[in-house]
Amino acid sequence: MAELKPAERMKIKRHDMPNQDPDQRRSNYEEVALGYSLETAREEAERCLQCKDPKCVQGCPVGVLIPQFIKALREGDMVQAVKWMKVKNNLPAVCGRVCPQEVQCEGNCILGKKGEAVAIGRLERFVGDYELSHRTCPMVKAKKTGNKVAVVGSGPAGLTCAVDVAREGHDVTLFESLHGPGGVLIYGIPEFRLPKSVVHGEISYAAECLCIDIKTDHVIGRSFTLDELLHDFDAVFLGTGAGLPSFMRIPGINLNGVMSANEFLTRVNLMKAYQFPDYDTPVRLGKKVAVVGAGNVAMDAVRCSQRLLSLEAKRTGGTPGEAHIVYRRSKDEVPARAEEVHHAEEEGVIFNFLTNPIEILGDDKRNVRALRCVRMELGEPDASGRRKPVEIKGSEFDMEVDTVIMALGTNPNPIVFVDAEGLERTKYGTAVADHETGRTKKERVWAGGDVVTGAATVISAMGAGKRAAADINRFLKGEADWQ
Repeated sequence: MAELKPAERMKIKRHDMPNQDPDQRRSNYEEVALGYSLETAREEAERCLQCKDPKCVQGCPVGVLIPQFIKALREGDMVQAVKWMKVKNNLPAVCGRVCPQEVQCEGNCILGKKGEAVAIGRLERFVGDYELSHRTCPMVKAKKTGNKVAVVGSGPAGLTCAVDVAREGHDVTLFESLHGPGGVLIYGIPEFRLPKSVVHGEISYAAECLCIDIKTDHVIGRSFTLDELLHDFDAVFLGTGAGLPSFMRIPGINLNGVMSANEFLTRVNLMKAYQFPDYDTPVRLGKKVAVVGAGNVAMDAVRCSQRLLSLEAKRTGGTPGEAHIVYRRSKDEVPARAEEVHHAEEEGVIFNFLTNPIEILGDDKRNVRALRCVRMELGEPDASGRRKPVEIKGSEFDMEVDTVIMALGTNPNPIVFVDAEGLERTKYGTAVADHETGRTKKERVWAGGDVVTGAATVISAMGAGKRAAADINRFLKGEADWQ
C-alpha cells in the first residue's frame, strides 16, 4: 500500500465502535462495545499523522508510545505493536476500555483540533485484546536481586507498580484484601464495560511471567500492620485505593433502601447479584431507582440498575421499572465520560438535571418511598471551574422512588493506617506522598493512586504506580537515598 500524504489521512473518517443493540443490552451484562476488526483497526490506524512532536503521548499519564504502536498496527505487524505498547502500559486491554481517552491522549491529538481525533483508545484495546489471545510478548524478569517488595492492593496502581518492580528482578508479594485480585477493576466496574475475563487475563499473565506472589484475603492493618511488613520487606507500596463511600448529610439517609454505589456495585459485580436467583445475592430495587451523582461511578450504578430492573421484569413477567440520575448541575457539567452518558441514554436511563435531594422520605416500616428534591439554577463558577448550582426557593417536589444509591465520591479506608506511625494523612484521609516519586513521610513506604489523590481514573492510578515503581527501583539499586 502506497504511503498516504497527511492531507489524505485527514480525509479518512473516524471509524465508529460497533456496539450491542440498546434494546438487547439493557437486559444483559455482556460487553456493550464489540471492538474493532483487524481491517477496521488498520484503517483507523491510517488516520494517524505520525507527528514529530506527538501531543497524544504528553496527554497519557503513563506515556504510551502511541505513534509507534499505531504505525506497527497499520503495517500489520501485531507483534511489534504489542511490544511498543508494553514498553509503558502493562494493562492495555483494560485501559482501552475504561480510560477517558477523549480528554487525555485523544484530547491532545492534532487531528482533533480540526475534526475527529484518532481513536487511540479503541486501537489500544484492539492491541491489548490481541495480546491476551496470542501471548506474543511475555514479560521478562531481570536477574534476581534478592530484594523483597510488598505491594498492598491489586487495583491499577498496585498492579502497575508490582509489574514494574518485578521486571527489575525484585521479589514481589502482592497483598489483596478480597478473595481475588483486581481491586476496583473487579468490584467497581461492570461486566458490560470491563469483562472480568480481561482483568483476570492481564493479571494472571503478568503474575506468571514475573513470578509475582499474590496473597488474597489479607487486610493490611489487620492481617499485618505496615510496620510488620517493613520488618520482612525492603520496600512497601500502598495502592489501597479509596473504597470508603461518601453520603449526603440529609434526613432519611439511614432508611432501608439507601446504599452507596460501592456497596451496590460490589453486590452486582463481585457477588453476581445480576445472576439471582442462581447466585443468592439479591438486590431489592423495587420499581424506581434514583442514583445521586453523575460521575463514571454513577453511570455504572444507574446502568446496572436499569439492567436489574429489566431482568426482574423478564423473570416476573412485569413491566420494567425506571432508573434515574439525579444531578444538581446541568448536562454540560456532567463529569462522566460522554460515551457512558450516551450509552445510558440509549438504554433508557432518565436524567434529572438541576435537581438536588434535600431529604429521603420513608414509610412506616422505614423503607424508602420518595426523594424530596429542589430545583437548581447555575450561578458563577466555583473552585472546580464549573458553574455553582444555586437552589431555587420554593421549588421543592417529591420523586417517588424505592431505592436511593449515593455515588458522590469515596475516600481511603483508614484501616491501612492502623499502627503505621509516621504515615501522614491529609484532612481528607488520603496519604501524604510526593507526586513524582510516591514517597510518603514514612521511610521505605511509597503510595499512589486513589489512596493519595482520592477517587480518580484507572490510568492516573497506573501513572502513580509507575512513577513509584521507578523510584523504588532506584532506591533498591542504591541510586537514591531516602531523604
